[in-house]
Amino acid sequence: MLDTLPTTYRNPAVVYEQGLAALTKEMGATGMAYFMRQFDPGSGDYTRERREWLSGLTTESFLHEIAATDRQAFFPH
Repeated sequence: MLDTLPTTYRNPAVVYEQGLAALTKEMGATGMAYFMRQFDPGSGDYTRERREWLSGLTTESFLHEIAATDRQAFFPH
């Protein structure tokens, strides 16, 4: 399939520019901006951060936290 694409579509910068132009034409500048915000890659190292905050979690402590949260939802102080 890649061999059938025009050469310009193999260049990511060209695809990005043409994509933004198409979005702006169809949705306007504001619509294009809202659309693009949905695809923010974020920052940081999610895998490392997740390992850190889950490092002390056990199945037992996880289930205990769920039960405590359920009790608080049904019986607030």
